[in-house]
Amino acid sequence: MLLMLVAITIAALPQSVAAQKIGIKTNILSDATLSPNAGIEVGLAPKWTLDVSGQLNLWTLSRGRKYKHWLVQPEARYWFCEATAGHFVGAHLMGGQFNMANWKHGINFLGTDSRKLQDRRYQGWFAGLGIAYGYSWLLSEHWNIEAELGIGWTYNRYDVYPCTVCGRKIRSNAVHNYVGPTKIAINLVYVF
Repeated sequence: MLLMLVAITIAALPQSVAAQKIGIKTNILSDATLSPNAGIEVGLAPKWTLDVSGQLNLWTLSRGRKYKHWLVQPEARYWFCEATAGHFVGAHLMGGQFNMANWKHGINFLGTDSRKLQDRRYQGWFAGLGIAYGYSWLLSEHWNIEAELGIGWTYNRYDVYPCTVCGRKIRSNAVHNYVGPTKIAINLVYVF
């Protein structure tokens, strides 16, 4: 799905984009949490780029812990100096699905009580938007390291199950609105 979205985005761009920079990237923070991800960034104008990133996690960990999800997050970026170098701000959208269960920690953050994940499974979808600030350091002609932090809002719709593998629903179509960090990234970027 992510590759199809990227292909459509690139095909829809004007032919003059061929002279602009294109970068591929991975968020090493997501990689470290076993959520493989990839992104592509395409120059639209001298100070504007379009970044489309996605991640997929299909793992069930030991003791039945799950954080299965997929996520797509397109972002329009404005660069203060030149595209792919220095400071930038962005506006992003996001959407995906999740299946989470059996996490034993006591985090209650900005109205989201993840302590409930100890005894129940939550399965549903989400969509949202946010703003971000970042900085990209040039390492060489083709390699960059990029740090980014975004905040925003997500709308979550989900079903609740009494245990990790149970099929009997105890709650349907529950809603949760989240406001807080929506993007934390340290990207390793290869620029063509």
